[in-house]
Amino acid sequence: MELTIAHLLYGLFTLLIIMTMIFRKGVVLPTLLGTFIIAWVYKGSVVGGFTSIFHANLVAAQELFSIFLIITFMLALLHSLRDLGADRRMIQPIQKLMVNGHISFFVLVAVTYIISLFFWPTPAVPLICALLVPAAIRAGLPAMTAAVAIALAGQGMALSSDYIVQVAPSLSAPAAGVDVESIADKAFVMSWISGGVAILLAYLLNRKSIRSKDDPLNEKDLKTLQTTEESTNKVRTAHLTTWSKIFAILVPLSLLIVVIYMMYNKLFAQSGDLVGGDGAAFVGGVAVILLLLSTVAFGRHHALDYISNHITEGFVFAFKAMGPVIPIAGFFFLGSPELSGKILGVEEGPALLFDLVTATQEFLPQSALLAGLSILVIGIITGLDGSGFSGLPLTGALAASLETASIDASTLAAIGQMGAIWTGGGTIIAWSSLIAIAGFCGVSVMDLVRKNFFPVIIGLTIMTFIAVFFL
Repeated sequence: MELTIAHLLYGLFTLLIIMTMIFRKGVVLPTLLGTFIIAWVYKGSVVGGFTSIFHANLVAAQELFSIFLIITFMLALLHSLRDLGADRRMIQPIQKLMVNGHISFFVLVAVTYIISLFFWPTPAVPLICALLVPAAIRAGLPAMTAAVAIALAGQGMALSSDYIVQVAPSLSAPAAGVDVESIADKAFVMSWISGGVAILLAYLLNRKSIRSKDDPLNEKDLKTLQTTEESTNKVRTAHLTTWSKIFAILVPLSLLIVVIYMMYNKLFAQSGDLVGGDGAAFVGGVAVILLLLSTVAFGRHHALDYISNHITEGFVFAFKAMGPVIPIAGFFFLGSPELSGKILGVEEGPALLFDLVTATQEFLPQSALLAGLSILVIGIITGLDGSGFSGLPLTGALAASLETASIDASTLAAIGQMGAIWTGGGTIIAWSSLIAIAGFCGVSVMDLVRKNFFPVIIGLTIMTFIAVFFL
């Protein structure tokens, strides 16, 4: 195979993007510049460079727009539940389960995981920290240990698989050239392995710090939470009506039925009704109907305005969270033979990244374990930007190029996804959404990073070994 100048430029800009991520800087500028220069050189026309940079972003937006919709609808539903006060009612009964600090740790893990799986951890954290963390502290769980439980279960375990909303696998799949479902299923299993190891280790390392109910240190921790707890309790009291009780039951029940149906369809029916990303579409459609009902229940005469506001808020959040990913995805889609043709306006597009990896494979040991560990490290590096999602097109593209007879692209892409999101999603770097958890729990974000670091790294390493040899 003969490498061209376009290949070499693509490799150079890929390295530049990785170095930029290591230094925790934004990578949108180098991806846009790289797309323009590579397309210019490949097509031999500066006009072709201008059109290709537009098409790269357009193709990425088309591929990823379903992600924006599912985020929008799920967040809009959460906002409508807050109007009714149903969000608080859904988790208030769980406070009764927190009889001591040890049980409180695992209750926080379970509740955070379930809510984050449906609504993402960032919108869920204020609710959990305001309602459940004070109860956990009163039961004897230190605020720092509570923050660890929330971070590992939500920002780590739930977000890394993203099994319900499926933003992460939808970013990885196009670049890897595989279907969303294959990555989502493997990532779900891997998230349980890495999360199970990390959470168990965190509990064992912190169990001696868990106190009794009457320990005076509990009140000291509560003082840091008092302002947040009081303000949250005051805001929605007026809306704790019959409708809030109804929707506090209806929404969890509906989402539970959705999950049961999805699992039944996947494991037993095999009808093909929910193929690829249709599972996320199903969840999104149910969320829209629940949004309609909850909005009408809150304000019948103003429902049209309320629902418009909630959807607008959802779109704003989605574009803030995922907007920078579009140009990044556009650059790495340029390296994928499945999408590069659309970007460059040619019938058969080049496989720039795949060709580069193929050209260097003869100098590298052919090892599935080495490939798995390498893509895990690259995923962790891409997560250093504090997002976790921006590096998924890169790890997906690398997964396609590193695929061998002993390990497939979907497994490698899922491993890269684990590394990127466990890092950037908010467990082991201080400049991520971990700041929000630390702030709500009243603890130092740097101390929280140190508490999370070893359990997360050990969990990811064990997960990679199991994935390579058994998945």
